[in-house]
Amino acid sequence: MPKITVQPHEEICPGGMVLNAEPGVSICDALLAAHIHIEHACEKSCACTTCHVHIREGIDSLDEATELEEDYLDKAWGVDPESRLSCQALVEDKDLVVEIPKYTINMVSEHN
Repeated sequence: MPKITVQPHEEICPGGMVLNAEPGVSICDALLAAHIHIEHACEKSCACTTCHVHIREGIDSLDEATELEEDYLDKAWGVDPESRLSCQALVEDKDLVVEIPKYTINMVSEHN
């Protein structure tokens, strides 16, 4: 079973975390199942950028982003070549290292 290593995030996951993920589940769903409350304002329908993450290791194991996902990533804060929308990136058979960006385009988090 692949592992997702979540790098520390000051507010969402201060100590970082390593979790197991079933192949075929989205990174967003895996994080939420582990009680890592990543934002997902569009309810995981690829209609916003609040679940944007950086895949620091293992990005080659993921399917390529769709054109729609790429269009939304163009609007996300702090995008780099390893950026993905976690609601669209499905875990495959390799371990991943994920960094949650410090900011999203939302001015106020739904969980504050």
